Amino acid sequence: MVAQNIFFYVIAATMVGSALVVVTSRNVVHSALALIVVFGGVAAQFVILAGEFVAVTQVLVYIGAIMVLVLFGIMLTRAKIGRDPDMTNDHWWVGVVTAVLLVGVMGYALVDRFGDDALPADRRIDAVNGSNTATVSDAIFSQYLIPFEVISVLLLSALVGAIVIARKDR
Repeated sequence: MVAQNIFFYVIAATMVGSALVVVTSRNVVHSALALIVVFGGVAAQFVILAGEFVAVTQVLVYIGAIMVLVLFGIMLTRAKIGRDPDMTNDHWWVGVVTAVLLVGVMGYALVDRFGDDALPADRRIDAVNGSNTATVSDAIFSQYLIPFEVISVLLLSALVGAIVIARKDR
């Protein structure tokens, strides 16, 4: 087995474990910290796939900015830091059944669409075609400029909304 495959599986297992901690932890801060591990795993997967620009953007935007917003939201909304017995739900099995059904449907759809297709040949970006960074930045700042700006306004409005909700009325 190639080292790249081994790293992929190790990182993927870590991401799945951390994602389970995110949804099963009763402590909201522990969930946020586990989400940082998931975002770091996504960045590591992009490095394995030779998408360095996307990996650095993942670290800067999601780990750097989004998690700061999440932690501010936790602090500003006065979420309980410890275990909250009011948040306990006895119908956890519904989520498990839904997740298994979604994985089954996704697996069936992928096999049905791409069943016997060969994987594309290894296409490395060379000096003639440009770099990954140039390709991604051209796509973001030309074709996807409007959605990029809409998401930034949405994040700003979410931060303002959290501050308004958490503010004491005088």
